[in-house]
Amino acid sequence: MRYPQGGGLTPERQAFRERIRLEAAERFAADASNAEVAKDLRVSVRSVQRWRRGWHDAGTEGLRSAGPVSRPKLSEALFTVLEQELAKGPVAHGWPDQTWTLARIKTLIGRRFHKSMTLSAIAKMLHRHGFSHQVPARRAVERDEEAVAGWVKETWSQVEGPWRRSTPGCASKMKPASR
Repeated sequence: MRYPQGGGLTPERQAFRERIRLEAAERFAADASNAEVAKDLRVSVRSVQRWRRGWHDAGTEGLRSAGPVSRPKLSEALFTVLEQELAKGPVAHGWPDQTWTLARIKTLIGRRFHKSMTLSAIAKMLHRHGFSHQVPARRAVERDEEAVAGWVKETWSQVEGPWRRSTPGCASKMKPASR
């Protein structure tokens, strides 16, 4: 079974699976059958067959974890630099307002580190480091309540369209009026 994003496993889960494989290696050395090993370790026979080939070719070292499938695009040191850049704000990097978006962060990463990341990878990386989606706690200072009220009265009523009738029709054969 293959998983995206580094196997989709935490380091603890990777270590657990490695322990299972190393336990299987001990049983291979004791000449246990694939079915016995699979039953005792509660894994599939196909996995045990694959592990036995690796053990036969490279010994116990052949069953050790090779680490995550992919390394993070930004190391911890580079992420610290990214945090400092984000703290400066979007205006310091040439955007007209104080809103960080994933697209802007992607552009910043490309400009600063010459690396390309997908928006979902950036979102996951930020979430992993404790960042979250933020919504303003209060309305913008520039908001003109009178203009908003005027728009709601004049423009919205034209855009919204007419309401449905309050008494919908019925095509039911069970109602006496419809016979």
